[in-house]
Amino acid sequence: MDPLSSLYAALARYRRRYYATHPERRRRLSRPVISVGNLAVGGRAKTPLAGSIAAHLAAAGERPAILSRGYARRRAQDGVVVVRDAAGIRADIDRAGDEPLMLARRLDGVAVLTCADRYLAGRVAEHHFGCTVHVLDDGFQHFALHRSIDIVVIGREDLDHARTLPFGRLREPLDALGAASAVIALDETTVQGLAPGRSIWRARRVLEQARLVEPYGAPAQPSGGSVVAVAGIARPQRFFSDLRAAGWPIARELAFRDHHPYSAGDVARICRVAREQGADLIVTTEKDLVRLLRFRPFPLSLAWVPLSVRIEPADAFNRWLTASLFNAREAVQ
Repeated sequence: MDPLSSLYAALARYRRRYYATHPERRRRLSRPVISVGNLAVGGRAKTPLAGSIAAHLAAAGERPAILSRGYARRRAQDGVVVVRDAAGIRADIDRAGDEPLMLARRLDGVAVLTCADRYLAGRVAEHHFGCTVHVLDDGFQHFALHRSIDIVVIGREDLDHARTLPFGRLREPLDALGAASAVIALDETTVQGLAPGRSIWRARRVLEQARLVEPYGAPAQPSGGSVVAVAGIARPQRFFSDLRAAGWPIARELAFRDHHPYSAGDVARICRVAREQGADLIVTTEKDLVRLLRFRPFPLSLAWVPLSVRIEPADAFNRWLTASLFNAREAVQ
């Protein structure tokens, strides 16, 4: 490993060790906190997984709140932004951020809050919305807040190129997996030996049924014509290859940087490319959709493809999560 990445890894280990030996530095919420995080920078489907866990908790009778920092918000105001409460969506894309708004649109009845201080967001969720459990989106390195359960998602590329920043993509070295409560290995990833004594689950990323923006929510299918695929996410090529594997005839790929703030000029360019290619449909991700909706109505048909994460075996994971949540509550009584 190069010297700078080695130094970064050493500092990351020191930071984790410091908080482990100084638990008083971490603030505790009244309700249990389930963190869904990863080791790498972006692109590990942790946000859809956080949404899936929150949906499961809600179906089980809990009142979950999703706490997010709202990365790349255009209006990162002080204090807590309530993106969604029990009655509906309360914030726009500029105040919410794309991933919190995506979750808010997907999860009826689940509180979604953004704030750089996620302890403060959790206090608001507890006192104003009566939440019984928190789901922390991207929280493995958020040491300022005590977590009851730490779930870490890892992909094969994390192991194939296991270098920390600044020359790699890992925020922490692989040995940090030892601090996880459970590890979720995406797709064909093998993590045996990296997290001894930890629960290990497999998960698959699955593209769900594509939906049209107009008429909103109507199913969209690959047809005889071609499509233009648009993605402004951490790993756009993964989305493009998944579309092709699902049978979508892609005439052109348009990739933007993660969290790209689309402009009217971007939309005009996308539509121009689609016309040049003779495409009858533009297909994008659910995360991109929330950044594009402000430009409705679109001159061409637009569809989005939601991404879900399916943990296997699901029943066993849900039993583990229920038991872990019970143990977390027993520990503070």
